[in-house]
Order: sequence, then structure tokens, then C-alpha cells
Amino acid sequence: MAHSTAVEVPTRPFGRTGIPVSILALGGWHIGLPKTEREATRLVHAAIDGGITFMDNAWDYNDGVSETRMGKALVGRRDKVFLMTKVCVHGRDARTAMKQLEDSLRRLKTDYLDLWQIHEVIFDDEPAKYFAPGGAVEALDRARQQGKVRFVGFTGHKDPDLHLEMLAHDYQWDACQLPLNCFDASFRSFEQRVLPELNRRGIAPIGMKSLGGDGRPVKAKAVTAQEAIRYALSLPIATLVSGIDTMRVLKQNLAIAQGFRPMSDRQREALLRRTLPKAIDGRFELYKISAAFDGNESRRQHGLPLMDELTA
Repeated sequence: MAHSTAVEVPTRPFGRTGIPVSILALGGWHIGLPKTEREATRLVHAAIDGGITFMDNAWDYNDGVSETRMGKALVGRRDKVFLMTKVCVHGRDARTAMKQLEDSLRRLKTDYLDLWQIHEVIFDDEPAKYFAPGGAVEALDRARQQGKVRFVGFTGHKDPDLHLEMLAHDYQWDACQLPLNCFDASFRSFEQRVLPELNRRGIAPIGMKSLGGDGRPVKAKAVTAQEAIRYALSLPIATLVSGIDTMRVLKQNLAIAQGFRPMSDRQREALLRRTLPKAIDGRFELYKISAAFDGNESRRQHGLPLMDELTA
């Protein structure tokens, strides 16, 4: 399924496109966390030097700071990466989506994206709006026709039913991003309900939230970071987006990815049995059962309190 690059980070084909991408992807949101741009640049460069070729981002991550930092870090290295960002229309129209695309291209200092995804499909009314006349799906088609985007997809973390509804329109998706971890397997499972459909259609699955989104299960000693990441990488996915905000975390995750070998069926089943008692109530997947991981842009467009207002 995988073959190795010169630096021994395995790559896998990106769905039916066949393009090889590293099995580990650099999460864009976390690039906005280091105190300085210089630190962020060091992380991006070290990730590329370590064999990570897939770069994740989104228009609204840290109010545009994440895209800006990544763009500066990729100067002179753009051709070494598969660059993805996400459009954050959250139900708005194609015109809004195209405006955001221009913002993203400017911040990322590139004239094209390898992958452009509709971000965070988490509200029930959004799929219909995306496929309505003048909706964001028209922007995906326009961007491809203009050569500004090679491939398109969508993401979400709330409910497998919403992913299936997006897929039910039978649109020619190239990719889909979804939460995959050893707790998801037993609770409102994207792994059980969505992942097989993606692979059946040749849509590249992009895993995320292998540590529950905030490392909560690792802190609670329900699972180790190595077990959690290895479990997700053992699934039939193209790549796994990993939140990396320090050199320590980068080295840890690269060590897991380099020379990666999938879990055996026996190892996987043992881990699922061990974690089942703490998986069935969603305590380590708050993105499914609460507003804890909803983006502010998403909540703003639905007239809901922003996250800092909920925690004030």
C-alpha cells in the first residue's frame, strides 16, 4: 500500500489521482501557535526536511495567520509540497468562496492549490446550500477550470451523516477529511460508516484528530501518542493531519511515521477492546458531542455565540 521516500517517511497514493503524499501531514492551525514567525518557519522547514510533503491549512485558521506563516515558510519550497487549504463559507455563496480563494492564494504566496476543501461541514443546513445554484460547489468547479485548484474535497468532524449527505450528491470529490482514531471506531463512527465509502469511490481519505483533537486521551493515559497515531495510520487513508506546534512534537511524530509499519489485526483489536469503556460516551471526542471544536467563522455565520463568549 505504501512505499518509502528517500527520508523514509512512507508515501501513499492520494486516492484515484495516484499522486504520492506523505502519510503524515503538517496541521495548519498549529502553525499559528508558535510565538514568532521565525519559529513557525523553522517547523515547516524541519517538517519538509523530515519527509512531510502534505501541508494542511484553512482560510480562517488563527484569523489568517496560519496561511500567512505557511506562505512565507514555503517561499523557495513550494514545489516540494502538496498544498491544501480550506474555504470557510459555512453556507455562503460561490462569490464568497472565490474571494476567500484569492485571499488564500495571496497569503500562501502561490498561484494554485493542490487541494481546496469546503471546511467544517457540521450544521444540518449546509450540504443543501453548497449544492444549490450559486453555492460553493460552483466555486470549486470554477476554481478548477481556472487552474487555481487541482483537486477539491470537504471536511467535517461532527456527524458521519453529514459526510454521507455530501457524498450522496454524487459529486466528483477528490478528497474528504474526517476524524479517525481508536475511540471513533466505537462511537458515531466515521471509520465504520464513511471511510469504506471513500475508498470504494477512490476519494482520498485524510485523517485528523488522531489524539482526539486536544490530546485529552493521552493526558488521561487512556492511550499513548504512539498507539493513537499508529492506529490512525494503519487505516486505509492517504495521509493523517497532525497538529504540530513544537520541534519536540515534530520529532515525536516523525519518529512514528518514519519506517512505519501498520498494526496487525490482533494489535488493533486489543487496542479497541482496551479503549472501548472510555469510547462509548464520546468523552475523548468532544468535537462530536459539544461545540468545543467548532470554528468561530462557522458559528458566526449561523448566528451562534463565538467560542470565547461561551467560555467567558
